[in-house]
Order: sequence, then structure tokens, then C-alpha cells
Amino acid sequence: MSRLQVVSGKGGTGKTTVSAALALALATEGKRTLLVEVEGRQGIAQLFETEALPYEERKIAVAPGGGEVYALAIDPELALLDYLQMFYKMGGAGRALKKLGAIDFATTIAPGLRDVLLTGKACEAVRRKDRSGRFVYDYVVMDAPPTGRVTRFLNVNDEVAGLAKIGPIHNQAQAVMRVLKSRETAVHLVTLLEEMPVQETADGISELCSAKLPVGRIIVNMVRPTILDQADLDLAHAVPRTAVAKSLSGAGLGGARRGGLAERLVDPLLQQADEYAERFALEREQRGVLTELGLPLHELPLLAEGMDLAGLYELASELRQQGIS
Repeated sequence: MSRLQVVSGKGGTGKTTVSAALALALATEGKRTLLVEVEGRQGIAQLFETEALPYEERKIAVAPGGGEVYALAIDPELALLDYLQMFYKMGGAGRALKKLGAIDFATTIAPGLRDVLLTGKACEAVRRKDRSGRFVYDYVVMDAPPTGRVTRFLNVNDEVAGLAKIGPIHNQAQAVMRVLKSRETAVHLVTLLEEMPVQETADGISELCSAKLPVGRIIVNMVRPTILDQADLDLAHAVPRTAVAKSLSGAGLGGARRGGLAERLVDPLLQQADEYAERFALEREQRGVLTELGLPLHELPLLAEGMDLAGLYELASELRQQGIS
């Protein structure tokens, strides 16, 4: 299993939720996972029902078996201060630049620099070791930008390394890309069984492969339960209305006489069956498209009670059962 797990997906597919569930799944049995947020939305804090995350690595959950999940919301300005101190020993001078607004100006005027800092901080956590030589984190999970931006986001260090031919910036960019384009990294894509998210997933995989970034798995989120299979749907279309009314009457829903409750329920029920059949066919078609992409495919259920901390642990358990950890 790759040590850097990058999670992307079309907006609205629940990529932050999947990132959090994946971090919990990977932390099982005593492992330590760092969950990294790069978009400044504090989505991780909301999911784990905790206060807003500062720019520091903080333990936010304990996984089954005693593992630990830490979280980090990366602030580009503070990451730049870290960078200036690490490579140029500009601790005090860097703080002075921040007071003058120069750092905010730099990260705003050069969005590529912002992405370099974000990816660099995550890769530093992947490579970091303690005094005994062991990795501080067994896994780092990054809640990355949406599918339409993730390839450029991850590949920005290649561009920077090409622009800065020598020096610390060049060396740092190359070090980051060595992690991102190695077996240490896997980029997972979250989707729904709907046409637009599936198409964006396919396009995202193509872009990642073209950039030689390692694609991992496809995770289908919010899969609704199967109520009727194809045989049931065929039967619903074949059974006469009168037979349906008699069945409803036999179930205690009024008499089957004309105008009775059972008869009045027939049309709404058949309409619901038609709507379900349409959705069933669409989901089957989109599942087929995803299967043809040739990547490991996982499905997470739609939680009827909505998403809360208990639901997050339930999704993590689903991922473990499907062999993703």
C-alpha cells in the first residue's frame, strides 16, 4: 500500500468524507495516519466534530486496534515561512515579510507557488523519520483539489523544477516529484454512479496517466441500496394492474374493488417502479463504464441517517472489508 494516498473527485462526490474514512481505515491495528487538508475549508474538523484545525499536526481520532489519526490543515503562508526557514534560514526575516504582507502577496500572485508549498508539506510528512529512523507516519492521506485541477496541482513541481534549474527551489521541487511519481504515492478518484462524475473520473484518470502520476483506485460513494433487481423490475412491468391491486388488498391495504384504496395505490407504485428502473439502468450503465477503466473499484453505501462521526467509522469499516487498507 502506497504511503501517500491522494484523494480527489468531482465536487459533490464526498471526497473529503472518503479521505477521512480512508485515514481511519489505514490507521487500524496500531498504525499512525496523517490526514492533510489543502483547500482551507475545514471540512476535516467538521467531519470529526472538532474545533477548527490550526497549522499543526493534531490527533483527532483513534482507530480500531489503537491506531491514531492526526490531521493538518496546511496554511500556504505559514508553509512558506517554514520553507524560508528550512532553506534560507530566514525565520525572523520571513516573519517580517509576513507582517508587510509580502507572503500573502506572493502566494496570491503566484498560485503555482501555493501548490508547491502544499504538496511539499505533505511530501515532507511522508519522508519524515523519528530519531530511531522509523517513519513518523505510516500513511499520509491528502484531501486534494477536485478532479479538474488535481493533475496540475500535483504536477506543479515539475514545472517549477524546469524553471529553477539550480538551487534549493529546484532541489525541493525534484524531491517532491520523486515522491509523487513513485510507488509511494497513489491517487484515488471518488465518484458517484452518475454520468457527469463518471465522465470526469475517466477524464481525470487520462490526465493523471499522461502526466505519469500513479493512479490508484476508483471509489464510488453514496451507493443506494438495491431494492429491486432486474427480474423484479421485469415482473412489475408484466403483472396486470388488477393483480397488483389484489396483492395490495391481500396485504391489508383496503379492498380491491374499483375506486378502493388498493386500486388507488397501483398507479403511484408503478410510477415509482418506473423511476427506480430508470435509475437502476443508469447506475448499471455507469458502473460498466467505470469497470472498463481497468482500476480496482470500491463502493461505499449511502448512509440513510446522514454523515456523522459514527457514519465515518462505518465507512472506514467498509473500506477495510473491501481490502483497501
